Amino acid sequence: MVFLVQATLPPAAFDEATIYFGMIPIVVRDIYPAPLPWLPDWATLVTYAFLHADWLHLLSNMLFLWVFGDNIEDAMGHLRFLVFYLACAVLAALAHLAFNLDGNGPLIGASGAVAGVMGAYILLFPHARVFVLARIVIPIPLPVPAFWMLGFWVLTQLFYLVIGSQESVAWWAHIGGFVAGVILAALMRRRDVMLWGGR
Repeated sequence: MVFLVQATLPPAAFDEATIYFGMIPIVVRDIYPAPLPWLPDWATLVTYAFLHADWLHLLSNMLFLWVFGDNIEDAMGHLRFLVFYLACAVLAALAHLAFNLDGNGPLIGASGAVAGVMGAYILLFPHARVFVLARIVIPIPLPVPAFWMLGFWVLTQLFYLVIGSQESVAWWAHIGGFVAGVILAALMRRRDVMLWGGR
């Protein structure tokens, strides 16, 4: 819903919205004044997660949330899952901030929070089968254990960090969100939900 509002804005207003509600490290650290005086600096640690750069950014996050989120919500309950999701967003933003102390660009997107959901999934349902599209000659859906699929995703994020990728992707937010998800899932799961899928 937030992105639909964003999408109706002219380009200049779209950019302004990301500056107003995105998480800017030097603003959160109170080095630079907040663009919106009535919005507390810390509030953007949450609001950034509801903004996206474009349709691809939004839909890729929503796809991963759709695939992994329902099982984690079942494992925690509705209210606890909401708290978990928002906490992962905040911790992902803090991880980004910790490694970009002088950053002056806005962090936006639900990727950090969704990475937290993925971290919870690898802890609680590592043996569940996830279908991935493998392109051999034509794309073929192959069932892969979640542990391998999500493990490969984490290694990809670490690889891009190590090589110092110049893409406008918040790799530390992804890693921070994932780690937060693993830790919080262990603490917030229902008592009858076993770690590692009960194995």
